[in-house]
Amino acid sequence: MLKGRLGLETARIPHGDRHGCLWLQHGSLYVDSGTLRFKTSGTDDWEPGDYAVPFQTISNILIGPGSTVSHDALRLLARHGTGLIAVGDEGVRYYSAMPFGADASALARRQIASWADANGSRLDTARRMYAWRLGEILPSSEIAVLRGIEGARVKRLYQSLARQHGIDWQGRQYDRNDPESADLVNRALNHTTTALKSAAMIAVAVTATIPQLGFIHEDSSLSFCLDIADLFREEIAVVSAFRAVKQIRQQPHLSLERVARRLAGRAMRDAKVIPAMIDRIKSLFGDGES
Repeated sequence: MLKGRLGLETARIPHGDRHGCLWLQHGSLYVDSGTLRFKTSGTDDWEPGDYAVPFQTISNILIGPGSTVSHDALRLLARHGTGLIAVGDEGVRYYSAMPFGADASALARRQIASWADANGSRLDTARRMYAWRLGEILPSSEIAVLRGIEGARVKRLYQSLARQHGIDWQGRQYDRNDPESADLVNRALNHTTTALKSAAMIAVAVTATIPQLGFIHEDSSLSFCLDIADLFREEIAVVSAFRAVKQIRQQPHLSLERVARRLAGRAMRDAKVIPAMIDRIKSLFGDGES
Protein backbone atom coordinates (compact mmCIF):
# COMPACT_ATOMS: atom_id res chain seq x y z
CA MET A 1 0.00 0.00 0.00
CA LEU A 2 2.76 2.43 0.94
CA LYS A 3 4.63 1.83 -2.30
CA GLY A 4 1.51 2.50 -4.36
CA ARG A 5 0.57 5.56 -2.36
CA LEU A 6 3.99 7.08 -3.02
CA GLY A 7 3.74 6.25 -6.71
CA LEU A 8 7.09 4.46 -6.85
CA GLU A 9 6.16 1.54 -9.07
CA THR A 10 7.22 1.61 -12.72
CA ALA A 11 4.83 2.25 -15.59
CA ARG A 12 2.69 -0.79 -16.31
CA ILE A 13 3.05 -0.43 -20.09
CA PRO A 14 6.51 0.59 -21.43
CA HIS A 15 6.53 3.85 -23.38
CA GLY A 16 7.82 2.00 -26.42
CA ASP A 17 4.50 0.15 -26.57
CA ARG A 18 2.31 3.19 -26.01
CA HIS A 19 0.68 5.64 -28.37
CA GLY A 20 2.20 9.12 -28.69
CA CYS A 21 0.80 12.44 -27.51
CA LEU A 22 -2.80 13.36 -26.68
CA TRP A 23 -3.77 17.03 -27.04
CA LEU A 24 -6.35 18.39 -24.58
CA GLN A 25 -7.63 21.95 -24.12
CA HIS A 26 -10.65 23.96 -22.98
CA GLY A 27 -11.57 21.61 -20.17
CA SER A 28 -10.78 20.02 -16.84
CA LEU A 29 -8.54 16.99 -16.29
CA TYR A 30 -9.61 15.15 -13.16
CA VAL A 31 -10.00 11.71 -11.58
CA ASP A 32 -13.27 9.98 -10.85
CA SER A 33 -13.28 6.54 -9.21
CA GLY A 34 -9.71 5.87 -10.31
CA THR A 35 -10.39 6.87 -13.93
CA LEU A 36 -8.71 9.86 -15.55
CA ARG A 37 -11.34 12.01 -17.23
CA PHE A 38 -11.40 15.20 -19.30
CA LYS A 39 -14.50 17.36 -19.32
CA THR A 40 -14.33 19.80 -22.21
CA SER A 41 -16.45 22.54 -23.71
CA GLY A 42 -15.27 21.33 -27.10
CA THR A 43 -12.59 22.18 -29.66
CA ASP A 44 -12.14 21.78 -33.40
CA ASP A 45 -11.30 18.11 -32.79
CA TRP A 46 -13.46 17.25 -29.79
CA GLU A 47 -17.19 17.51 -29.28
CA PRO A 48 -18.25 18.90 -25.88
CA GLY A 49 -18.44 16.13 -23.33
CA ASP A 50 -16.83 14.19 -20.51
CA TYR A 51 -14.26 11.67 -21.81
CA ALA A 52 -12.34 8.86 -20.16
CA VAL A 53 -8.61 9.16 -20.92
CA PRO A 54 -6.63 5.90 -21.43
CA PHE A 55 -3.61 7.36 -19.66
CA GLN A 56 -1.73 4.05 -19.34
CA THR A 57 -1.48 3.72 -23.12
CA ILE A 58 -0.36 7.33 -23.79
CA SER A 59 3.21 8.58 -23.51
CA ASN A 60 2.43 12.26 -22.95
CA ILE A 61 -0.57 14.51 -22.53
CA LEU A 62 -0.24 18.03 -23.95
CA ILE A 63 -2.57 20.29 -22.00
CA GLY A 64 -3.55 23.49 -23.79
CA PRO A 65 -5.23 26.83 -22.99
CA GLY A 66 -8.40 27.06 -20.95
CA SER A 67 -7.62 23.91 -18.95
CA THR A 68 -7.25 22.94 -15.32
CA VAL A 69 -5.61 19.88 -13.78
CA SER A 70 -6.49 18.40 -10.41
CA HIS A 71 -3.94 17.15 -7.88
CA ASP A 72 -5.38 13.63 -8.21
CA ALA A 73 -4.75 13.76 -11.96
CA LEU A 74 -1.10 14.73 -11.40
CA ARG A 75 -0.70 11.92 -8.88
CA LEU A 76 -2.25 9.34 -11.22
CA LEU A 77 -0.11 10.41 -14.19
CA ALA A 78 3.07 10.37 -12.12
CA ARG A 79 2.25 6.92 -10.75
CA HIS A 80 1.97 5.45 -14.24
CA GLY A 81 4.77 7.40 -15.91
CA THR A 82 2.57 9.43 -18.24
CA GLY A 83 4.04 12.84 -19.00
CA LEU A 84 2.09 16.09 -18.80
CA ILE A 85 3.25 19.15 -20.75
CA ALA A 86 1.52 22.55 -20.51
CA VAL A 87 1.56 24.17 -23.97
CA GLY A 88 0.07 27.06 -25.89
CA ASP A 89 -2.53 26.79 -28.62
CA GLU A 90 -1.21 24.56 -31.46
CA GLY A 91 1.99 24.05 -29.45
CA VAL A 92 3.33 27.57 -30.04
CA ARG A 93 4.32 27.96 -26.38
CA TYR A 94 6.02 25.60 -23.94
CA TYR A 95 5.21 26.43 -20.32
CA SER A 96 6.07 23.48 -18.12
CA ALA A 97 6.44 19.71 -17.99
CA MET A 98 6.40 17.04 -15.33
CA PRO A 99 10.06 16.10 -14.62
CA PHE A 100 10.15 12.76 -16.38
CA GLY A 101 9.70 11.41 -19.86
CA ALA A 102 9.94 8.07 -21.57
CA ASP A 103 10.93 5.20 -19.26
CA ALA A 104 14.11 4.52 -21.27
CA SER A 105 17.36 6.46 -21.57
CA ALA A 106 18.60 5.06 -24.88
CA LEU A 107 18.08 8.27 -26.88
CA ALA A 108 19.68 10.47 -24.24
CA ARG A 109 22.67 8.15 -23.86
CA ARG A 110 23.24 8.08 -27.62
CA GLN A 111 22.89 11.85 -27.75
CA ILE A 112 25.55 12.22 -25.07
CA ALA A 113 27.87 9.79 -26.84
CA SER A 114 27.50 11.63 -30.15
CA TRP A 115 27.94 15.04 -28.57
CA ALA A 116 31.05 14.01 -26.61
CA ASP A 117 32.87 12.93 -29.79
CA ALA A 118 33.58 16.48 -30.96
CA ASN A 119 35.60 15.61 -34.07
CA GLY A 120 33.59 12.57 -35.11
CA SER A 121 29.97 11.84 -34.26
CA ARG A 122 29.15 15.41 -33.21
CA LEU A 123 30.19 16.80 -36.58
CA ASP A 124 28.51 13.92 -38.42
CA THR A 125 25.26 14.67 -36.61
CA ALA A 126 25.50 18.36 -37.50
CA ARG A 127 26.15 17.51 -41.17
CA ARG A 128 23.17 15.16 -41.16
CA MET A 129 20.89 17.91 -39.88
CA TYR A 130 22.21 20.32 -42.50
CA ALA A 131 21.59 17.66 -45.17
CA TRP A 132 17.98 17.31 -44.01
CA ARG A 133 17.48 21.07 -44.23
CA LEU A 134 19.28 21.74 -47.49
CA GLY A 135 18.53 18.54 -49.38
CA GLU A 136 22.15 17.56 -49.93
CA ILE A 137 25.25 16.53 -48.03
CA LEU A 138 27.54 19.53 -47.90
CA PRO A 139 31.16 18.87 -48.83
CA SER A 140 32.87 20.70 -45.99
CA SER A 141 33.58 19.12 -42.61
CA GLU A 142 34.10 22.47 -40.84
CA ILE A 143 31.13 23.60 -38.77
CA ALA A 144 31.88 27.28 -39.45
CA VAL A 145 31.83 26.65 -43.22
CA LEU A 146 28.55 24.72 -42.90
CA ARG A 147 27.00 27.61 -41.02
CA GLY A 148 28.16 30.00 -43.73
CA ILE A 149 26.64 27.93 -46.53
CA GLU A 150 23.37 27.59 -44.64
CA GLY A 151 23.29 31.33 -43.92
CA ALA A 152 23.76 32.22 -47.58
CA ARG A 153 20.91 29.93 -48.64
CA VAL A 154 18.54 31.29 -46.01
CA LYS A 155 19.41 34.84 -47.10
CA ARG A 156 18.38 33.97 -50.66
CA LEU A 157 15.13 32.48 -49.33
CA TYR A 158 14.32 35.72 -47.49
CA GLN A 159 14.88 37.70 -50.68
CA SER A 160 12.72 35.32 -52.72
CA LEU A 161 9.80 35.43 -50.26
CA ALA A 162 10.05 39.21 -50.03
CA ARG A 163 9.64 39.45 -53.81
CA GLN A 164 6.71 37.02 -53.78
CA HIS A 165 4.85 39.05 -51.14
CA GLY A 166 5.86 42.48 -52.40
CA ILE A 167 7.78 43.32 -49.24
CA ASP A 168 10.86 45.51 -48.96
CA TRP A 169 13.43 43.27 -47.24
CA GLN A 170 16.42 44.95 -45.57
CA GLY A 171 17.95 41.85 -44.00
CA ARG A 172 17.61 40.00 -40.70
CA GLN A 173 17.97 42.46 -37.83
CA TYR A 174 17.20 41.87 -34.17
CA ASP A 175 18.00 43.93 -31.09
CA ARG A 176 17.42 41.81 -27.99
CA ASN A 177 17.18 44.95 -25.86
CA ASP A 178 14.57 46.56 -28.11
CA PRO A 179 12.83 43.91 -30.25
CA GLU A 180 9.97 46.26 -31.16
CA SER A 181 12.37 48.59 -32.97
CA ALA A 182 12.69 46.13 -35.87
CA ASP A 183 10.59 46.30 -39.03
CA LEU A 184 7.43 44.23 -39.48
CA VAL A 185 9.13 41.23 -41.10
CA ASN A 186 11.83 40.93 -38.46
CA ARG A 187 9.29 41.25 -35.67
CA ALA A 188 7.11 38.60 -37.32
CA LEU A 189 10.15 36.33 -37.64
CA ASN A 190 10.80 36.74 -33.92
CA HIS A 191 7.26 35.57 -33.16
CA THR A 192 7.22 32.62 -35.58
CA THR A 193 10.67 31.36 -34.58
CA THR A 194 9.61 31.51 -30.92
CA ALA A 195 6.55 29.40 -31.78
CA LEU A 196 8.70 26.88 -33.64
CA LYS A 197 11.22 26.73 -30.77
CA SER A 198 8.35 25.90 -28.40
CA ALA A 199 7.34 22.99 -30.63
CA ALA A 200 10.92 21.73 -30.53
CA MET A 201 10.95 22.00 -26.73
CA ILE A 202 7.87 19.79 -26.66
CA ALA A 203 9.54 17.20 -28.93
CA VAL A 204 12.71 17.19 -26.81
CA ALA A 205 10.68 16.78 -23.62
CA VAL A 206 8.65 13.92 -25.11
CA THR A 207 11.78 12.04 -26.22
CA ALA A 208 13.58 12.71 -22.90
CA THR A 209 16.64 13.99 -24.73
CA ILE A 210 18.89 16.71 -23.31
CA PRO A 211 18.09 20.29 -24.39
CA GLN A 212 21.50 21.71 -23.48
CA LEU A 213 23.54 19.40 -25.75
CA GLY A 214 23.26 20.90 -29.22
CA PHE A 215 25.25 19.99 -32.32
CA ILE A 216 24.98 23.24 -34.29
CA HIS A 217 23.98 25.64 -31.53
CA GLU A 218 26.29 25.61 -28.52
CA ASP A 219 25.80 28.34 -25.91
CA SER A 220 22.10 28.25 -25.13
CA SER A 221 20.56 26.05 -22.45
CA LEU A 222 18.13 25.08 -25.23
CA SER A 223 20.80 24.38 -27.87
CA PHE A 224 19.40 21.02 -28.97
CA CYS A 225 15.88 22.48 -29.13
CA LEU A 226 17.20 25.19 -31.43
CA ASP A 227 18.90 22.54 -33.58
CA ILE A 228 15.61 20.69 -33.99
CA ALA A 229 13.61 23.88 -34.59
CA ASP A 230 15.99 24.88 -37.37
CA LEU A 231 15.12 21.71 -39.29
CA PHE A 232 11.72 23.30 -40.00
CA ARG A 233 12.62 26.99 -39.86
CA GLU A 234 12.35 27.81 -43.54
CA GLU A 235 9.10 26.00 -44.30
CA ILE A 236 7.32 27.06 -41.09
CA ALA A 237 8.80 30.11 -39.37
CA VAL A 238 10.07 32.06 -42.38
CA VAL A 239 7.08 31.43 -44.65
CA SER A 240 4.59 32.15 -41.83
CA ALA A 241 6.34 35.42 -40.98
CA PHE A 242 6.08 36.80 -44.51
CA ARG A 243 2.44 35.69 -44.72
CA ALA A 244 1.75 37.46 -41.43
CA VAL A 245 3.22 40.73 -42.67
CA LYS A 246 1.14 40.51 -45.85
CA GLN A 247 -2.02 39.99 -43.78
CA ILE A 248 -1.17 42.83 -41.40
CA ARG A 249 -0.73 45.21 -44.32
CA GLN A 250 -4.23 44.29 -45.48
CA GLN A 251 -5.68 44.39 -41.94
CA PRO A 252 -3.52 46.83 -39.95
CA HIS A 253 -5.87 46.79 -36.96
CA LEU A 254 -4.80 43.21 -36.13
CA SER A 255 -2.01 42.27 -33.74
CA LEU A 256 1.15 41.19 -35.57
CA GLU A 257 2.15 38.80 -32.78
CA ARG A 258 -1.26 37.12 -32.73
CA VAL A 259 -1.42 36.76 -36.52
CA ALA A 260 2.15 35.44 -36.78
CA ARG A 261 1.66 32.99 -33.92
CA ARG A 262 -1.61 31.67 -35.34
CA LEU A 263 -0.23 31.25 -38.84
CA ALA A 264 2.82 29.42 -37.46
CA GLY A 265 0.61 27.24 -35.27
CA ARG A 266 -1.67 26.33 -38.15
CA ALA A 267 1.31 25.56 -40.39
CA MET A 268 2.82 23.33 -37.69
CA ARG A 269 -0.45 21.52 -37.24
CA ASP A 270 -1.06 21.01 -40.95
CA ALA A 271 2.49 19.72 -41.47
CA LYS A 272 2.39 17.65 -38.24
CA VAL A 273 5.64 19.27 -37.22
CA ILE A 274 5.84 18.03 -33.62
CA PRO A 275 5.47 14.34 -34.61
CA ALA A 276 8.00 14.98 -37.39
CA MET A 277 10.42 16.50 -34.87
CA ILE A 278 10.05 13.47 -32.62
CA ASP A 279 10.78 11.18 -35.57
CA ARG A 280 13.86 13.24 -36.48
CA ILE A 281 15.23 12.93 -32.94
CA LYS A 282 14.66 9.19 -32.96
CA SER A 283 16.32 8.97 -36.35
CA LEU A 284 19.35 10.87 -35.07
CA PHE A 285 19.96 8.71 -32.02
CA GLY A 286 17.60 5.76 -32.06
CA ASP A 287 17.23 2.42 -33.75
CA GLY A 288 13.51 1.99 -33.24
CA GLU A 289 13.68 0.57 -29.74
CA SER A 290 12.78 3.80 -27.91
